[in-house]
Amino acid sequence: MRCPKKAFKDIAALCDIKKDISFHAARHTFATTVTLTNGVPVETVSKMLGHTKLSTTQIYVHVVKQKISEDMKALRLKLSEAKLQSPSFMISNQ
Repeated sequence: MRCPKKAFKDIAALCDIKKDISFHAARHTFATTVTLTNGVPVETVSKMLGHTKLSTTQIYVHVVKQKISEDMKALRLKLSEAKLQSPSFMISNQ
């Protein structure tokens, strides 16, 4: 079985990363960069990391600004589509 620390060193070398990468750093990067920024809910990330409390995951990971911006754009689009699809008798002229 291969040592995770050796695997991280090999991956870092391939990516031309000069600093030492710990298991914790890799886990944190996976949680934030790979999962959250790709739309995986924090509850799912929590289970994937083996946390029993959601609050542990909420402290462990941070929501990146890009994700917030994308979520707001998606919400704006949904709201505008919902407005276009509403029957005209439901739209108030007040």
